[in-house]
Amino acid sequence: MRFTYKATNKDGKTISGTFEGTTKDDLISALAKQGAKPVSIKVASGNGPVQANLFDRIFNQKVSLRDLMVFTRQLSTMVSAGVPLTRSLNTLENQAENKYFKSVIANITKDVESGTSLGEAFGKYPKIFNEVYVNMVKAGESGGILDEILKRVAAQTEKDASIRKKIKGAMTYPTVILSVTVIAFFGIMIFIIPKIGKILTDLGGPDAKLPIYTRALLDISHFLTSSSIIKHLPPFSLIPVVNGIPNLFFAIIFFGILGFFFIRYIRTPRGKYQWHLFLLKVPILKVIITKIAVSRFSRTFASLTSAGVTVLDALQVTGGAIGNRVIQKELEDAADDVKAGKPLSEPISKSKVFPPIVGQMLAVGEETGQIDTILVKVADFYDEEVDTVIDSLSSIIEPIMIIVLGSIVGLIAASVMGPIASLSQNVSSD
Repeated sequence: MRFTYKATNKDGKTISGTFEGTTKDDLISALAKQGAKPVSIKVASGNGPVQANLFDRIFNQKVSLRDLMVFTRQLSTMVSAGVPLTRSLNTLENQAENKYFKSVIANITKDVESGTSLGEAFGKYPKIFNEVYVNMVKAGESGGILDEILKRVAAQTEKDASIRKKIKGAMTYPTVILSVTVIAFFGIMIFIIPKIGKILTDLGGPDAKLPIYTRALLDISHFLTSSSIIKHLPPFSLIPVVNGIPNLFFAIIFFGILGFFFIRYIRTPRGKYQWHLFLLKVPILKVIITKIAVSRFSRTFASLTSAGVTVLDALQVTGGAIGNRVIQKELEDAADDVKAGKPLSEPISKSKVFPPIVGQMLAVGEETGQIDTILVKVADFYDEEVDTVIDSLSSIIEPIMIIVLGSIVGLIAASVMGPIASLSQNVSSD
């Protein structure tokens, strides 16, 4: 829902603008964080960034990293050239191709024109401008280096987009192969194995002795194609039509419901922490996640501290930007140690996630007063490490998938051809 509002800021000036949220309380809370008090709040009418159509909400209200990267880079260039901020935003609004992003930029422009800071205007759209982005812009505004900060934000967005692209590229091949394998497996189980089972029964009779792996395939096929489980359940036993539906249909529904509740659980604070902890224990994923986290921590923390953000605030923002609750908890614990008077390098050196080199480099930075410079070098190093791991992963996945597919095909062939050949010999000898 979109609201229009009028409020008084810290200086007593009247400001107005629009806000996207679920309830008015969300708007009041956002204004309170800015030190503003609402005077009037109304539900906005007409077209806006929030579409009533469910299809539009799911598919059209998205801004890609590329769109955000281009927007940030161009805004930085225009601000550096001395173009007024509102004029820069108007220009970017006119040339934006994404309709939803165009409407968002229009609302941001109105907010800035009414006296809202750029960082606060960005903060109203957390799905587009994350916490790191907003805090860096606010730091740039307060320090008078907005153009420089926007360049750093754009560079960081490019890094994130590049990493995501490489990970997606590495996972495309195994995802396609795995999908084809699953479809082929169920196709064989449903359409081919039942016919082969009939052939085996005709050749050897119902009491024919078959290898254990052949019996396993036949049992799986029978389970998927029959309705033996459903017809015994009281709610369905009275409905003949339902009794004729194979177990596969209900198995899909069951696993779909299971997946739904699993996703709901891992979105809760406790579930998300447990899921992220599990991911950090998976051998290959642990390496990738750790290296990405170190790179993101180093680059984000360096950018924030160089922009004048305090160490405690930078740790809080950086923890939320890493995307892993376990690592975020470690940074929160590190912030507590910093509050107690310890240097940041000490808790980072004792971390179970961060490699020892990060703590050592931080210690050097603290001694020389060049934490941001050193951390940028750490980030560059781990960016290269991430690229190396992803490239090597791509080269390893292909032969592994070939071995897996070959094993499945070989197992099915052995389960089918072996008994047929054996039973045929028995029939001919008789």
